[in-house]
Amino acid sequence: MPTVDFHEVSVEGLQSSPVAQALAGMRANEARYFHNKYDHDFTVVPAAESLDAVAYVSRILREERGIEIGAEPLQTSQFQVAGIKFTYVFYADGLAINVMYTVDDAGKRAVGFKLSDGMDIPAELSAFKFARQRSKLAGTIRGSFFVIKGEY
Repeated sequence: MPTVDFHEVSVEGLQSSPVAQALAGMRANEARYFHNKYDHDFTVVPAAESLDAVAYVSRILREERGIEIGAEPLQTSQFQVAGIKFTYVFYADGLAINVMYTVDDAGKRAVGFKLSDGMDIPAELSAFKFARQRSKLAGTIRGSFFVIKGEY
């Protein structure tokens, strides 16, 4: 499992994306966040080797909001820090979805969507309002989220 380097942004594993550089920057932005906040190394694996993570995210999207993501998953990351299970899926169209799920209690539980610079809002996410965030690593990231109500 390669650790994502947030000093030297690499498109490794994301080359098939039309917005590979922006998606790699967003992935590096997440790696920097987890390094700074939790002293955690953000690692990724090819989606083909982590179908359970893709299925977990897909199940939550389907059961909570009836959302089916049409893009191809490229990479995933799954880990637990500070009692919170995080699952990320990075898609070929430039979308990154993360599930934040507090394990011990019904604390923070949400699904986050982040759109890479240069990608359009996917039709399946058109109901969401996206806020803009500037990132030195990723340019402009547009993000939205919803709170998870069920148990997963």
